[in-house]
Amino acid sequence: MRSTFNLKKPNKDGLSLILFSAYFKNEGKKFIYSTGELIKPSDWDAENKQPNNLKGRTEEAAKHREIKTQIDRYKTCFDNIVSEYKLAKREITIEDVRTEFDVEFKRTKGISNNFFAVYDEYIKEKETDFTDEAVSATTIKRFIYNRTLLVELENYRKKKINFNQINKAFYNEFLEYSIKVKKHSSNTIRRNVGLLKSFLYWALENNHTYKVDFQKFKAPKAQQSDEIALTFEDITKVFHFDFSKNERLEKVRDLFILGCSTGLRISNYSTIRRRDVINDIIKVKDVKNNDKNLSIPLTDLSKSILEKYDYNIPKLSTQKFNDYIKEVFKIIGFDTEIKKELKIGKEIIETISPMYERISSHTARRSFITIMKNNKVPDKLIMDITGHTSLEVFNKYYKPTPTDKSEAMKSVWTMDKAPLKIAK
Repeated sequence: MRSTFNLKKPNKDGLSLILFSAYFKNEGKKFIYSTGELIKPSDWDAENKQPNNLKGRTEEAAKHREIKTQIDRYKTCFDNIVSEYKLAKREITIEDVRTEFDVEFKRTKGISNNFFAVYDEYIKEKETDFTDEAVSATTIKRFIYNRTLLVELENYRKKKINFNQINKAFYNEFLEYSIKVKKHSSNTIRRNVGLLKSFLYWALENNHTYKVDFQKFKAPKAQQSDEIALTFEDITKVFHFDFSKNERLEKVRDLFILGCSTGLRISNYSTIRRRDVINDIIKVKDVKNNDKNLSIPLTDLSKSILEKYDYNIPKLSTQKFNDYIKEVFKIIGFDTEIKKELKIGKEIIETISPMYERISSHTARRSFITIMKNNKVPDKLIMDITGHTSLEVFNKYYKPTPTDKSEAMKSVWTMDKAPLKIAK
């Protein structure tokens, strides 16, 4: 029983599906099954029923070899099924082959043809994993956000995401969307690429996909974060702005000020209750690391926020907070345009956006650290408050302003006591 491959639309200008087919004499019908692989008709060898240009080291040749490897799986599967039925002296039917193909290529009694259903299964497994390899609650939230990001990308590109499409072209779309639409930093993109690849490795191991293109996805190199930090004067301005006529933004502003004055992440300061404050010291476990206890002395600023809400801080998701806090800063007038550079491969992408678009929940923590360091507070003491254990990670939060740099230079290189004399 001969099998072959043909293009679904051999005269199409764009990409065409590659179909597997075999003729069944006993039924007088042809079995046709989509391989899910796409190729341009101009790249198809109609005589040999395979992609052309299979030799060489070009990117096109490598892609064509990969396509041939994938479609050959269907021929191998078909040949094995036929052999098994012959050995068992059983008549084989189209329905038998279709059932076997569906099981082999995960298209029945499963969810593998639904990318996001598989992702949900992955998250559920992570949430119910209590072994030593279990991931933290923060990491699970990141996986959930990554899923949301992919849903947004699917809506943006107006094209369904499925495992067969996870290739270099898809990856370039993912990067472009992250950079130009979401305006993510290189470090955020790097993290999200890592999360995506972790999911795809799991999907591969659990037979939800056979595509391995993702293994070659290279995330942008980690860069020194180019995010901003606020000055004490900025925070004072935000604190005193009148939002009495907008309760929603007033609550968001107050949460942000609490973050600025404690150095806590939003996941920690948004859950503070009266029982967490003992002798004017906030004592909580770090949500990111439950083995770490945090101890943060209250200041007039942080205490005023807690008392305003009777130690029952408003709850808000990080995503909504990040949307609303931009609105807060836009209304106050933080609209200075700021240049941002992002290096992807050899390309440097430059974007310019108003300052308020660069504000997020993490700006508060970054501002706290920067203000404390600028006031000569020892790193070890600040790290004890913020919970940092790595000096390298801690220092990434320090964002001196041009004014800070200028004043630092002048304080050291002043010539008041020794007037400068220019040699002639």
